[in-house]
Amino acid sequence: MMRFWNKKRKLAGQRGFTLIELMIVVAIIGILAAIAIPLYANIQARARIAKAQADARTLASAVAMYSAHMGSLPAGLGDLNSVATNAQGQSAGPFMPSTPAQPTGWSAYAYASTATGTFTVSAAGDGTTVSLP
Repeated sequence: MMRFWNKKRKLAGQRGFTLIELMIVVAIIGILAAIAIPLYANIQARARIAKAQADARTLASAVAMYSAHMGSLPAGLGDLNSVATNAQGQSAGPFMPSTPAQPTGWSAYAYASTATGTFTVSAAGDGTTVSLP
């Protein structure tokens, strides 16, 4: 019988976490996760929008260079990826090595030109439309 009481005294000095302490820690972790996950998704969407804006600016710049060289707007974005020879016999290009890929979940970059010499480069996704110029 004496051994039982000695063993119990040795265990009394050891303390663990109570159930309520563990539940509080789990609740705090759950609250932090509930805050962090939507913020992370928002950052990804903003990054896709920023990529689309940067690509649209690059495409608009390449279209302007093509237009300055050729004296007219390209028929499509594919014209920017090859060498072009103007009416004076001068060759230039490619104005872009390749057309950039759109961000994940976005529509392909669209190009439209008018007879008056204006053009638009656009793409849509994440509830946003990027359009230049």
